[in-house]
Amino acid sequence: MSLTITVIGLGQMGGNMALTLKAAGFAVTGSDVFEQARARLAADGLAVAAPNALPASDVYLLSLPTSAHVREVLEHSPGIFKLAPKGSVIVDTSTSDPAVSRELAKKALAAGLEWLDAPVSGGPKGAASGKLGMLLGGETATIERVMPMLEAMSAKRTHVGGPGSGHVVKLANNYLCAAHLLTTAEAVAMAAKAGVEPAACLAGLNSGSGRSAVSEVNFPEWVLSERFDSGFTTGLMRKDLRLARDAAEQLGIPLPLLQTVVDAWHANADQPTDSDDFNHITTPVLARATHGDTL
Repeated sequence: MSLTITVIGLGQMGGNMALTLKAAGFAVTGSDVFEQARARLAADGLAVAAPNALPASDVYLLSLPTSAHVREVLEHSPGIFKLAPKGSVIVDTSTSDPAVSRELAKKALAAGLEWLDAPVSGGPKGAASGKLGMLLGGETATIERVMPMLEAMSAKRTHVGGPGSGHVVKLANNYLCAAHLLTTAEAVAMAAKAGVEPAACLAGLNSGSGRSAVSEVNFPEWVLSERFDSGFTTGLMRKDLRLARDAAEQLGIPLPLLQTVVDAWHANADQPTDSDDFNHITTPVLARATHGDTL
C-alpha cells in the first residue's frame, strides 16, 4: 500500500475511515482541530498530527461537516492548497455544496493538485467495516490512482461524472432518503391506525414496489427497534436538504416536492432537535396513529 494518506476530520466517519485504512496497510495520519479527537484516535493506535503540523502525503482525505469547513482547510488553515506536494490528491468525503466543490476543484488544479469528491453512505458502521458506498466526482485517472484506497474503504463505488458530480448525486440521494422517511412513516401510521402491525406493514411494502432502503433498513434497524443510533443527525440532514434546495434554485428549476420535504423537516426545531438521530423525524408522524390525530 504505497499511498500515504492524511485524514482531516476525525469524527465518527473520518476517525473510522482512518482506522480502516490503517488496518488495510496504508500509512495514515489523522488530524483534527480538536485535541480530544486526536487523542482518542491516538489511543486506537493511529498516528496523529495537529493541523499546523501535517505531513506531506499522496492523499488528503477530508471528512468535514460543511463546505465552509472544507474551504477553510484548503484555503486558509492549514491551507492544503499551499502545503500539499504537487500531484497530491484531495478527496472530499463530506456532503458538500456542489458549486463550492467545483470552484475548489478548479483551484486545486491550478495549485498542481488533483481533486475527487467522494461523498459516502453507510454511516459510522460502514466506515469502520470498509463497506461504505461512495459517489465519485472527478477524473477517471484520479480515481484509478487512488483506487486501492477506495477499495479498502467501500463496498460499492459509482463514478457519476466530473468534479462536483458526486456531491450533486449525494444531495439527490439524501433528498430521497428524507422524503422516504416521511412517506414511509405516514404509510405505516395509516396501516397501524387500520389495525395492521407496523412490522407486518413493512413486510408487505418490502415485497412490493413501494419498498426503499428506508423501509428495508432504516425502519427495522433504527425506528421500530427505537435504537435511533445511526450516527447521522437531524441537523446534518436538514443542512443537506437546504443544499439540495439551493442547488435546484441555482439551476432555475422549480421542485415543489423538494420544497415540501424541506419545509416538513424544518417545521418543528424541537421534534426532532438537530442533535437527534435523523430517523427520529418519523416519531411525531407515527405518534399520530396512537394519538388519533389526522394524518
